Amino acid sequence: MTTIDRVDQKSHCTDNRRYTPFTPGPLLKRGQLFERVRFEQLRKRLAPLRHALLHHPVYDEVDSLGRLRDFMQIHVFAVWDFMSLVKRLQSEVTIQSLPWMPPASAQIARFANEVVLGEETDLGPDKKPASHFELYLRAMDEIGADSAVVRSFMEKLARGEHWSVALKELAVPPGITDFVKGTLQCAIHGSVVEVVSYFFFGREDVIPEMFKRLLKLWDNGAIEVPYFAYYLKRHIELDGDSHGPWAREMLMTLAGQDESSWKQATCAAERAITSRIKLWDSVRTHLRNG
Repeated sequence: MTTIDRVDQKSHCTDNRRYTPFTPGPLLKRGQLFERVRFEQLRKRLAPLRHALLHHPVYDEVDSLGRLRDFMQIHVFAVWDFMSLVKRLQSEVTIQSLPWMPPASAQIARFANEVVLGEETDLGPDKKPASHFELYLRAMDEIGADSAVVRSFMEKLARGEHWSVALKELAVPPGITDFVKGTLQCAIHGSVVEVVSYFFFGREDVIPEMFKRLLKLWDNGAIEVPYFAYYLKRHIELDGDSHGPWAREMLMTLAGQDESSWKQATCAAERAITSRIKLWDSVRTHLRNG
C-alpha cells in the first residue's frame, strides 16, 4: 500500500481546467479576519495530507551517493516544472504588455518579481547568477548523476517540441511524468487562485521541511555534495523566511471573501500535495529496485 492510500482525503474536488482571468480584489488588510479564518480552515483540512508528505519514508532512504544520484535524476524534473508556476503568477500580477501601466497591486507584483529574482537569477556558491534549475544540474554533475535525459528534454523544448511529447519520447518514468503533467496543467489552465494555492501548498509551504529531512542525512554535505547542500539550504532559507509567507498572503488576498475561490484553492492544494506524495512513492520504489 502506498503512502497516499493511507491518507483519508475526504475530498469531493474535481479538476478545474477552465482558465479564469485574474481580476484583483482589494489588498488584504490587517484586521480582515475572514481570509485568515478561511486559510486556517484550509490548513486544518490539509493537515493529514501534509503530515503524510512530511513524514514520507523516502527522506530516510536517500542515504548514499548512489541513491542520491538516482533521486536527483528523477527530482530534477520537479525542479524544472516549478518555474512554470512562478512565471504564470508573474504574468498574471505584473504588467507584461506595452505600453506599461502600474500593476493592480504593487505589493503582489513585488512578491512575484522577488520570487522570480530568487529562483531564476539567484547567486550560486560562486556568487554568479544562475537559476535554481541550473544549480541543480551542477549539483548532479558534481556527484556524477546522469543528467543526459533532462538535458535532452530541454533541447527538445528549445526546438519547439511539446513538453508532453518530449517526456514520452525520452521514456521519462511515469511517476515524475504524472507529477510534471499535474504541475503544468495547473500552471497553464488553472485560475490564478488555483495556481497560487498549488504553488504555496505544494511547494513553498512544504519544501523547507522536506529539504531539512533530506539535508539531515548529509551532515558533511558542504564537503561531500556542496552544490546539492547549497541548493537545499538556499530553498530552506528563501521559502521559509520570505517566499512562503509572501505566497500565503498572496493566496489570502486573491481568494478574498469569495467562497468559490476558496473551493478552487482547496482542490488545487489537495491535488498538489497528493501529486507530491505519489511522486515520492514512485521514487521510493525506484530506489528500492535500483
